[in-house]
Formats: sequence, C-alpha cells, structure tokens
Amino acid sequence: MPQRKWIGWGAVLAALMLVSGGCSIGKTAEDNSGIDAPPAGTYSDADLGAINPKDATSGAQDAAKLMEVTLYVRDPNGFVAPLSVRLPYSPDVAKKTLEYMVDGGPGQAFLPKGFSNLLPKGTIVKGIRLQPDQKLAVVDFSKEFADYNVQDERKIMEAVTWALTGFPNVEKVQLWLEGSALKEMPVDGTPMDEPLSRAMGINLERADGVDYGRSTPVTLYFQNQTGDNFKYYIPVTRLIGRTGDIEKAVVQELIKGPQGVKGLASVINPETKMLGVTQQNDLVTVNFTDTLLGADHTAPAESLQAVVLSLTENTGADKVQIMVNGETTVVANDKSSFSKPVDRPVHVNEVKM
Repeated sequence: MPQRKWIGWGAVLAALMLVSGGCSIGKTAEDNSGIDAPPAGTYSDADLGAINPKDATSGAQDAAKLMEVTLYVRDPNGFVAPLSVRLPYSPDVAKKTLEYMVDGGPGQAFLPKGFSNLLPKGTIVKGIRLQPDQKLAVVDFSKEFADYNVQDERKIMEAVTWALTGFPNVEKVQLWLEGSALKEMPVDGTPMDEPLSRAMGINLERADGVDYGRSTPVTLYFQNQTGDNFKYYIPVTRLIGRTGDIEKAVVQELIKGPQGVKGLASVINPETKMLGVTQQNDLVTVNFTDTLLGADHTAPAESLQAVVLSLTENTGADKVQIMVNGETTVVANDKSSFSKPVDRPVHVNEVKM
C-alpha cells in the first residue's frame, strides 16, 4: 500500500505559489551526478510492488493474462482523473502505464467520451529507474514530452506523479528529459528542485478566506458523471485552516461538498452529522447520524466509497469502519455490506470495455 499521508502543508503551499505564476530559472534540464540515468528498460511489477496480473475470465483454459493499472487523464471538465483499465500483461507495468497516458497512444481506446490523455503526442518513455531505499522512481522521457500547452503543465506533473505513486514501492518521482534531470518544467518553468510526491496535491482548490501560510491540505473524493452516465470519482486537494485532527477535518470537508469548483457533485447528504472519528494503527472508524441513510435505510454506495477513499488518502490507514448511530450494520444501496472494516480500493473508476 503506498504511503498517502501528507508530508506537510508547506509542499502544497509551494505548489499553489508555483501555479499562481510559474517562474523560469534557466536551464530546463541538467545532469544529476547523484542519480544514475534510467536504463532503456524499466522495472517490473515485482519491483514496484504492483498487483499480480489477473487471468481473463473468458472461460478459455489458457486465458490471456491481464493486468489492471490506473491511468491519470483529463476529464471533460479539465480535472485530472484516475481511470482503471485492464491491459494485456507486461512485466514493464510502470512503463506501460505511462505509455497508455500519451495523447494519441494505445490508451485512447480505453477513454470514455470527453476524456483525453495528458502526456504530449509522440512522447516515448525511454526508461524508469527505481531507487528502493528512497522509494523514488526516476522516469526519462523523450524530447516530445516538452511539447505541451502551458495550461497543461501542472496537470501533467500531477498525472505522472499520482500514476507512479500508485505503486506500493514508489512515494517520490523525478522527471528526466533525454537523459538529463529536469530542474523545472520545460514550458512554464515550474521549479522541481525536489522529487515530486502526492504532497503536491491534485486538482488544487483555492478556497476563499484561507491563509495559505496557516493551512492544512486535505484530498477529498467527489463524484462526476458524463453525458452517457459514466460515474467516476475526482480527487480534489483543498486547503483548510490549520488543524492537527486530520481525520475529523476530512469528514467535515467531505460533508461540505465541492467548494469553489464547478462540475463536481457532493457525495454525502449535507444534513449528515459526524458523531466521531478515530484512528488506531491502520484502521479509521467513523460514526455518522442516520441522515447518511436513504428512505430504504441503506447508504448511497458512492457516499461510502468516497469516505473510504478520502480517509485512507489522508491518514495512511488501509481500512475504514463506517458506523451509523454506533452500529456497524451498514448496507449500501447496491447491496454491498459495510458491517466490517473496508479496504481502500486498489484501483478507482474502472472502465469496462
């Protein structure tokens, strides 16, 4: 399970400043003698801690092996969105994941209507090197990686970082271009003096009235839907007033719903109250009032899933126990049971072909 706990609010504060106005500091790439250049090949799923490939359920005795990977792409509203797809198995799982995120590449066939890939057309993933002691993935792109629209710079950084840190053995990412480490992004000059991590946030929300210097970032999962009824979750990093009670803050902000962003839907009835939330080791337990439930006494499945995703994203916990009025007998409206602690999904927004 990848480490999701935030490194600190300072990283997001710096990211917000960079987004507000990127700065150019000279060369976009230079040699880094402390890190070897990525090889022509790449690391396997075993090195990355990836999920074992799944056998296709075609019924054939020698079913083709498939692997499920999560791509990060642009949705119809411009958000960076995770999409989980099943690809023919390859031992070069990280490289394959990024290749399917290239505009005009093989991943186009998997995208729902209105979605698009963010990596520039023609980009080649020349190699990936994993430094296990640092949980660092160094990825080397071809020159085509530098050919993108300025408004996509931040989105590209987020997409690559979140895709690679989705592997359990990767927490940080360093971008290279044609064999040299990037110290800033090629087009708008966003500095990258340190490796990228999920601490940079995703789909940043600039809430009104928040002092960036005294804030805490939380990443919340809201829902969106396409015109042809494909429902999916979008992670949004929101800056809130500084707090040390991250579990409570996550639930409270999730109940508030989207703030200052268009195109996203709330996932929890705003009348719902949180009665308590605690974390013990890798388990977070949250207790809601019965306003979480519908008229049929079941809870919306999307609400429960958003709670699990949001709490595990911010706390580093692997499981969430959801309660209503102190009872664990919670059932979703899709008939799935939440009476026991629920694991964080390995993949989000599955695309069925």
